Amino acid sequence: QVQLVESGGGLVQAGGSLRLSCAASGIIFSISTMAWYRQAPGKQRETVAYIISNGVTNYANSVKGRFTISRDNAKNTVYLQMNSLKPEDTAVYYCKFTTTNGANYWGQGTQVTVSS
Repeated sequence: QVQLVESGGGLVQAGGSLRLSCAASGIIFSISTMAWYRQAPGKQRETVAYIISNGVTNYANSVKGRFTISRDNAKNTVYLQMNSLKPEDTAVYYCKFTTTNGANYWGQGTQVTVSS
C-alpha cells in the first residue's frame, strides 16, 4: 500500500531553519510528482512547492527564495528545506504525491511552529 512518512517538523525561532522529509513507499517514486502543502488553523490548505519527475520546481510567492524542494529518487524521499522562517510559516505541513494517472496520496502532516 502507499505510505508517506513525514519527519522534521518542530518549533523554531524566526529566522531559523528546518528540513522536512517525506519518505514514500508503494509508488513508482521516480515518475511521480511530489508537493508540499500547509494549513494553518481556520485557513485553507495551500500549496507551498512542488517538483515533477524532470526536476522542474515551483514555489508559492510567499516562500520563494526561502524554501527549496528537492527529491532523492534513490531514497524515495522528497525534502523541503525551509530557511529564514517567519511566524506566518506556522502550519501543519503535508506531503502529497501524485501518480502518472492523477491519483493523490497524502501524508499525515507535521507541525511547524515559528516563534517571533
